Amino acid sequence: MIALPSPLLITSMAAALLAGFVCSTVGIFVVRMNLSSIGYCMSHAAFAGAAFGIMAAIDPLVGAVIFSLGTALLIGPLGEKAKLESNVIIGFLFSVTIALAFIFLSMIPGQAASGTALRILWGSIFAVTHQMVLLLLLLAAALLAFVILFYKEIVAVLFHRKLAEAAGVNTTVFYFAILFFTAAAVSLSLRLVGGLLVFALIVNPTSTAYQFFYDFKKIVVASPLVGMASCLAGFFLSLLTDFPVGASIVIVSAGGFAASIAVSPKRRRGGSAAS
Repeated sequence: MIALPSPLLITSMAAALLAGFVCSTVGIFVVRMNLSSIGYCMSHAAFAGAAFGIMAAIDPLVGAVIFSLGTALLIGPLGEKAKLESNVIIGFLFSVTIALAFIFLSMIPGQAASGTALRILWGSIFAVTHQMVLLLLLLAAALLAFVILFYKEIVAVLFHRKLAEAAGVNTTVFYFAILFFTAAAVSLSLRLVGGLLVFALIVNPTSTAYQFFYDFKKIVVASPLVGMASCLAGFFLSLLTDFPVGASIVIVSAGGFAASIAVSPKRRRGGSAAS
């Protein structure tokens, strides 16, 4: 078992809870709107940005934010102006960002490259900072305000974008907001969960919540709770086993999803459960 100093333990636990909240909250949008491929692309863009930051001797968090927000900009506003299918842009950006990530890692001098690569691939408790916790807290507050203030519009966009447009909702603004919230959640959670695993924290908790509830309000409440519980349980699993913290969190969230499928009341009733 890893013994952490109390300040680091508290900081890391706070980061785990906040990462679970923001990722599983944006997961509500991602899963409902079938944007899974977008979240996956953004996680690799953030990974490439973090690798670039390390190579350029700047804060990897800055690089992750720039790359992930840049990807959101290319998928969203520029994608619509270019009149290209989002899947075309996503496929292109995914291949480019993952290639850039490994190029940047290969350019890191000395023996630090292998350890650095593992930290941004799988996440690390020791990479968590007070700045990261503060930014996650601000993002959580912004997400909560967004959901509360625009709940009716969000529900309309998530359930049928064209009908929402017909009802006078500016769906483009909400679509772009969802993209940028997803990019921010991915980049700020990268240090803890890891670039290749953070996407699972977006999808698994929401997919678990969908196995039990039809009422969207209940899903909005349940998904962040499942996400935070998964992160906290994964955090302690990492301490007990010395496994990478990101991998531990994903194993717990995936196990929760698998268990939810087995006991889902929707499936017992023959209903349709989101996956």
